[in-house]
Order: sequence, then structure tokens, then C-alpha cells
Amino acid sequence: MTYTMLFLAFVCSSCNDWLDVTPKTEKAEEDAFKTSKGFQDALTACYIKMNDATLYGAKLMMTDIEYLAQHWSFDESNNLNAVDMQNFEYTSDYPKSTLKSIYSNLYNVITQANTVLENARTRGDVITKDDVRAVVEAEALGIRAFCHMDVLRLFGQMPQNGTRKVQLAYAEEVTTGSIPFYGFEDFTRLISRDIDAALALLKDHDPVFKYSFAELDDFTNSKNNVDLQDDFLGYRRLRFNYYALKALKARLYMYLGDKSKAYEEAKGVIDALDRNGNKMLTLAGESDFAKGNYALPSECILALSNYDLETNLKAWFNNGTKGLYLAAERYNNLFSGVSSGSNRKKVWSAARDNKHAEFLKYKQPEDAASMETSELATQKQVIPLIRLSEMYLIAMESATSLTEVNALYREYMAARGIDTAALTEEQVMQEIMQEYHREFFGEGMMFYTYKRWGTPRMLWKTDREVGENDYVAPLPDTELKTN
Repeated sequence: MTYTMLFLAFVCSSCNDWLDVTPKTEKAEEDAFKTSKGFQDALTACYIKMNDATLYGAKLMMTDIEYLAQHWSFDESNNLNAVDMQNFEYTSDYPKSTLKSIYSNLYNVITQANTVLENARTRGDVITKDDVRAVVEAEALGIRAFCHMDVLRLFGQMPQNGTRKVQLAYAEEVTTGSIPFYGFEDFTRLISRDIDAALALLKDHDPVFKYSFAELDDFTNSKNNVDLQDDFLGYRRLRFNYYALKALKARLYMYLGDKSKAYEEAKGVIDALDRNGNKMLTLAGESDFAKGNYALPSECILALSNYDLETNLKAWFNNGTKGLYLAAERYNNLFSGVSSGSNRKKVWSAARDNKHAEFLKYKQPEDAASMETSELATQKQVIPLIRLSEMYLIAMESATSLTEVNALYREYMAARGIDTAALTEEQVMQEIMQEYHREFFGEGMMFYTYKRWGTPRMLWKTDREVGENDYVAPLPDTELKTN
């Protein structure tokens, strides 16, 4: 079975054993890492687990994390679990079990990444190609940093002016013993350290410095003249690549409130050029929307390819009284002042019975069975983890000049099909907040954004203000003894 099928369709039987985190015995682990392909399979298992519905396949993207952000409408009598999440009823059965599942599965992925890293140190000589070995280690570090950051954003203390101090476990090795817990500053320092180590590994070995993302998305096409040491090095947009790690660092700095560093990293991604002097990444425009690529894969810096999206969509959306939707009133509120020509409105179905009942961001094409596997995986079955639009919003929020804010804003809005007037100082933050709502609906971003701002009044949370105890999700009971 080719790597293409292994990674894009997620059907390689050799990976199944990895989904229990590690092989059962030392001998099994030694056998699994005897070859370069063994390392590749083990790393791919991390991405498979990240695609699980308990993590980025649903709960940390489209459903539960969005309930916390008050982002969906639904029939309350048929969605009591969502009601409990929206009301931050963390001691109720569903929120409690859901948060425990998210927590344990994030650390499951981290442990898998640590298994790759530990074996790279002891058995990595079997990877004879320098680019492959560097990318394997860098991606494992990137996965470890990314998952720890989401532990921080969901379970950690408020990043600004918090009164509750929370210690969190930073797992750096595979162990049956206890994992060290760290305070906020030390925990974030470890995330930054892992990102820097990954960037150093990729600097001279990531194919993105030689080929464009588009070429690497279609590297088997002879017209692209892509020559890789190994097929494993393709599809960089669907892996932790150099620019994804730069973007993750911008996200981290923004969360910490270090605007100057956040700006520097975000602009580094926005302004990055390929070998021909063209922008490495550009904002998605009408082309993606016209193709029905509503997750905007052309501007994804990091994404997952999820084979189960179509099946899962039926459970989440357009499912009668059990489905999630956006009430017409909320839709009008979301797009207040936005021209009818905005291409982002195409992500929502037309209103019927005062409901925008079909969310199209993840909708799969009717003719999917006739499409090429690579096109499906890189254009349709896409779950965005980091998009270029986030870098624009970070740069806008952290820029020191209103002139630059407006230059970024005009470029960003033009890609969304909107001509806009310049913002005043008083309008900037209000517009940025609205753009996070519009742009990242169904992508799990808004709750974390509210949390870093310490926002007391969430859009559509009208019964009360939101406070520190709402923003800091409780650790599972087994971890409470550490705090």
C-alpha cells in the first residue's frame, strides 16, 4: 500500500496497533521501529488519533468547544448535553465525561508523539534519509506542542489577570509513572521550546523551501516536477510544516498577550515567499468558494484530512430536530453590515423556517465516489487547524499603526469579496471580534479567543456574564490532587 493511501485514506492496517498509544511489549516496539516506514506509520497514527471525533474530528472543532462559545442554535429538548455545555455545567454528567475524554485523548496523542521521539533517539539510525528523519522528529515535536497548547487553552488558567492558578502536566516521555506538573509560565515555555526545536529541524529539511504547497499537495503529478527523498514528504499542508509551526508560535504569543512577538511571527507567515518570489500562502478567494471548498484548503497552513467527515456530518447537521443550525436572527446578527456579495455567506444554506439548517463548511460533494482520492483528501475532507486568515487577524490586532491595520484589513476583506471603508481606532477591536465569529464558525476558535480577551459578555450568551470559572474547564478528578 502506498503512502498516499496510508495517509489520505487512513486504512493501513499496520497503524491499527498504534491507536492504543504504544505497542504492548518492548519487543513489539522494537519490531515496529525497525524501518523508516515503521516511524512513518507511528507518526501517521498521531494524525489518525487527532482526527478522532473526541478531538479535532468533532468535539474540539465543530461541536462541544463551539457549545462553550455559544455558537449553535438547537432544539433544547433534544440537545440537553449541548445545553449543559453552553451553561458551563461542568459538574453535570455530559460535560464531565466529555472533558475527561478530551483531556485523556490529547495526552494519548502526546504519548504517541513521545514514542516516536524516544525511538528516534535510540533507533533513528534506521531512517537513512536526512530529510525524512528531520521531518519525523519535527512533526512529533509539533504535535506534542500543539496538543499541549490546547490543554492549556481549555484547562489552563486565564492567560491575563487570572486569580485561579492551574498546574498542568507536560508529558515529555512515555512513562507509567507520574508526569511533572508545571505552572503557567513554565508550561508555556515548554511549548515554545518544542516549537523552536521543531523549527530548527525543519529549517534545512522541509520541502516547503523547495516547492509550493500546491505542488506538494499534488506531488505525484509529473507536471509539477517534484522530486522528494520519500513520498512521506508530500502533502505538507496536511502535516506540521515549517510555516504551521511559525503560525502556532504566533497563536501562542497572541494567547500570552505578547503582541510584538505575535505580530512578528504572524507577519513572517503572511510575507513568506517561495523560491520564485511569490507569496508562499495567499488568502482564499472566490475560487475556493466556487469549487465548494468551503473549508478554504488553499489558505490552510495546517489541516487534517478526515475520511469520516461525510458520515459525521449527518449526525451533527441537517438532522431534523436533533441537528445543529443557526437561527435566522443570529445569522443576521453575525453578518450585520456585511454586503450580500460576501463569499463567506455561501458557507450557510438559505434560511427555511427561520433556520439556516445546513452548515456547508464541511459538506462533501455528491460525486465524491468519482473523484480522485488525492483531490478528496486535500480539497474536500479538510478540517482546518490553522488558516492564514488567523495570521491576518493576529497581525491586525497586534499592529502598532492604524495605517497598517487598515492595509491588512482591506487585503483580508477583499479576499472575502468585500470592499470596505477604513476602520477607526474605536472600530478595530469590535471588527476583529466579529471576524473571529464569522470566519471561524465551526472551527473551535471562538471560546479560546474569548478566554484570552477575558470577555464577560459573549455574543448570544444573554442570561449572565461569563467569568473565570466558566473559562477554566476543570481537570478530570484524577488530576485534581495536583492543583
